[in-house]
Amino acid sequence: MLVVTMDEETLPLFVLPMVLFPGETQELRVFEPRYRQMLDTCILDERPFGLVLNDPFEPTNGWDGPRRHGCEAVIVRHETRGMNHFITIEGGRRFFVEEVVEPALPPLHDPTLADLIEDGIAPDVHTLLERVPEDGPHQKLYISAKVRYLPEEGTLTEADQTTLEGYASTLIRRAGMNMDVDSDMLDHLVERLCDEQISESRNSVYNIAALCLNNLEGRQQLLACSTAEEAMNELQMQLTDHGGEAE
Repeated sequence: MLVVTMDEETLPLFVLPMVLFPGETQELRVFEPRYRQMLDTCILDERPFGLVLNDPFEPTNGWDGPRRHGCEAVIVRHETRGMNHFITIEGGRRFFVEEVVEPALPPLHDPTLADLIEDGIAPDVHTLLERVPEDGPHQKLYISAKVRYLPEEGTLTEADQTTLEGYASTLIRRAGMNMDVDSDMLDHLVERLCDEQISESRNSVYNIAALCLNNLEGRQQLLACSTAEEAMNELQMQLTDHGGEAE
C-alpha cells in the first residue's frame, strides 16, 4: 500500500455529484487511482476526508473543482475487492472550503498523460506518481483544501419538529401503501422514526432531508444554511418547489 503523508492543515476531498449530510450514512465504491491513494492514507492515519459536490465551472488542474460547502466523511466500514475499495461513510462536521490545493496531475485525458492508458485501463498509483514533477509542491493525486469547520447554530421549535414529523409520516405512509403494509404497522414505523430521528437538534433537519430530498442543488443549499431556522426554511422551500421529492 502506497501512502502519501497529508498536511494536517488540509483535508483531502472526494469531489463528485453527491451531497452528504451530517449523520447520514452512504456507501461508495472507490476505483479511481487518485481516490485509492487518498483512501489508503485516510485509513492508515484513521482520518476522515471531505465529500463535496463537484463544480465543473471551477476546475482545478483540469478536474472539476469543489463547491464551497461540504461535509466531513468518517469511514465506518471498509472492504477491498481487487482494485476496488468499498466503504461505508457517515457524515460528520460541515465545513467551508477556504483554499483549494490542486492535485499534482491533470486528468488522464490530458495529452501529457494519454500514453499511460492501455486498452482503456487506467495506470496504477505508482505509475502516475512517476509523472509528478520533481519540483512539484506535493505528490497528492487528489484535490485537498484548507477548510473551516462550521458550527451548528440554533435549535428547532416544537412547530418545526411537528412539520418534520409530517414529512416523515407522508414518506412512510406513501411507501407503505405501495407495498400493502397495514395501517397499524405504518403507525408503528412512523412513531419509531420520529422518536429516533426528530428532536430539537438541528441535525433532525438533515435526518429527514436525507430521506426525502433527492435534488442535488437543493441538498447543497440546505448544507450551506447557517442556522437551524435557515435550514428548516430551506427544506420547506425545497419540498414545496419539488413536491415529488418527498416520496
